[in-house]
Amino acid sequence: MAPALLSSDPVQSPTAILLRTPWKLPVAASAEGSYITLENGQKLLDAVGGAAVACIGNGHPKVVQAIKDQADKVSYVYNMQLTNQPAEELARQLINSSKGAFELVGFVSGGSEAMEAVIKLARQYFVEAKQPQRTNFIARNLSFHGNTVGTLSLAGHIARRAPYEAILNHSSFHHVSPAYAKRFQRPDETEEQYVERLRQELDDKFQELGPDTVIGFACETVVGASSGVVPPPRGYLKAMKSVCDKHGALFILDEVMSGMGRLGTLHAWEQYGDGITPDLQAVAKGLGGGYAPIGAILISKKVADGIRDASGVWKHGHTYQAHPISCAASLAVQQVIAEENLLANAREQGAYLSSLLRERLLAPNSITAPYVFDIRGSGCWWGIEFDFDGPECHKLDLKGQTFAVALQQRALNKGLVIMGMSGTASLDGTKGDAVLLSPAYNITREQVETIVNILVATTEELLTESFV
Repeated sequence: MAPALLSSDPVQSPTAILLRTPWKLPVAASAEGSYITLENGQKLLDAVGGAAVACIGNGHPKVVQAIKDQADKVSYVYNMQLTNQPAEELARQLINSSKGAFELVGFVSGGSEAMEAVIKLARQYFVEAKQPQRTNFIARNLSFHGNTVGTLSLAGHIARRAPYEAILNHSSFHHVSPAYAKRFQRPDETEEQYVERLRQELDDKFQELGPDTVIGFACETVVGASSGVVPPPRGYLKAMKSVCDKHGALFILDEVMSGMGRLGTLHAWEQYGDGITPDLQAVAKGLGGGYAPIGAILISKKVADGIRDASGVWKHGHTYQAHPISCAASLAVQQVIAEENLLANAREQGAYLSSLLRERLLAPNSITAPYVFDIRGSGCWWGIEFDFDGPECHKLDLKGQTFAVALQQRALNKGLVIMGMSGTASLDGTKGDAVLLSPAYNITREQVETIVNILVATTEELLTESFV
């Protein structure tokens, strides 16, 4: 059931835009830092950065100036004819900051294209290695990798796949269990045993398909919009990579949402990889921080050498790849993050945000505690998962509402932008409500307190009105 229209909705006539929601959206008139002002004058605190995108907020003078300067110099060249200075500089910066993990970069227009390009480059790598029989990819249920037909085929998100099932590629894309210990680790399993079960399942899937037919295994380092900031169990990524290495397949990480500083480290695998690095990786949101559309694929020496020793070229191309203004904006964003020490601030404010959320939402006598299943995250990325299957839930009547989306709408009316998602906790997409918080890396302590105050008050209000 769609939530009610916003009471603050300033739209006076039908929009000419085909929207992504069944309700009309407020119109942003201006934005500065972590604040957005609507046409009607209402001021919003953006606690989610759109979709974990606006990593340094809006209007940073260094980035704005970089965009203006680049527009004055070179606004566009086609990257099959010419390269450009900001693209070259940004690529070098990404390589130099990767701690030796990557050797080449390819620029694209966003996260979905980044994962689509990863799929294509992985296939190209094996074709040029004289292994054309490798045609299969393995990913996970409850995953999301983008909104193209190819990336929807790779992903295991039932609701987003549903309208397109008839045209998705079912022959080359296969799925194993999610790495979601809070929901799927058995009561009698240790974390180590749970990881071993998942490792064995992946190995069994290789055997089922034929080990020499698998191109690679792809997963989100930390799961984003499909489950709500779910980190892997300890040792998981290393175990999955061991299976790929055993069978000569590629280990692929999707850090479109979790990467480029979101978790307080530049790459999410720096926290959860146990020393391993991917063969291919996709990044996007935190790369350009919302100042321009951009994504990138990061390519290990292994894959780079394989391509260079064969055709020597990337057989994927779109019109706006390595766009000069997008690359200039992204380079400036990355410079701001480094110069202002924002990853350290993300870690510091993230820890404070976590402590306040736990203190307020999980307090023993609070109205919220019986319904908060989990609070998880790191840096400037946190998920709050609600559960309505417990013994207290018979007291609630949500009146057919989707709790997380209704919470998102109410919070917006109170001046806070969050992201609410439903169907996050079960393989069939029918259970689970989660809220995502992904504030800018330069968020302040005072803004963290405002976020928690509004979120807790909104949650308490919605629950109170739902009591029967």
